[in-house]
Formats: sequence, structure tokens, C-alpha cells
Amino acid sequence: MGDYRPMSLANFLFVLTVIAMLATLAVLLFGLVNMSRGEAGSVERGRASNRLMWWRVRLQMLTLALVVLWYFASRH
Repeated sequence: MGDYRPMSLANFLFVLTVIAMLATLAVLLFGLVNMSRGEAGSVERGRASNRLMWWRVRLQMLTLALVVLWYFASRH
């Protein structure tokens, strides 16, 4: 079947970075949809928006950390 080469650390970090970016984008879009519907000033909607913002900020931090790790892992 050919020669099998295991995935390098840089490639693995790149895949994780792309997944984290897509997760951040999904949470961002879900938060925008959440803000556009529902009753204005609703406590429930406010809590949901805060929870989504909490997730988005942490996913952005994770994505940034993965980008930095990927950069250092890809340098030879």
C-alpha cells in the first residue's frame, strides 16, 4: 500500500488550529443568531449571550495559542 508516515507535530497542530477556528466561527455565528431573535431585554437571552461570549473568548484564546505552537513546531 505504500510507505506510512506518521503525522508530524506541525501537521497535527495545524489540524487542531483549523478545528478551533471553525469552532470559534460557529460560536460567533450562533451568538449573532441568538442576539437577532428573542425578546429584547430578556434575562434568558442575556444569559445565553454572555455564555456564548464566554465560550467565544476562550476559543479565540485557544486558537491563538495553537497558532503560536504551530508556528514554532513548523520552524525547522
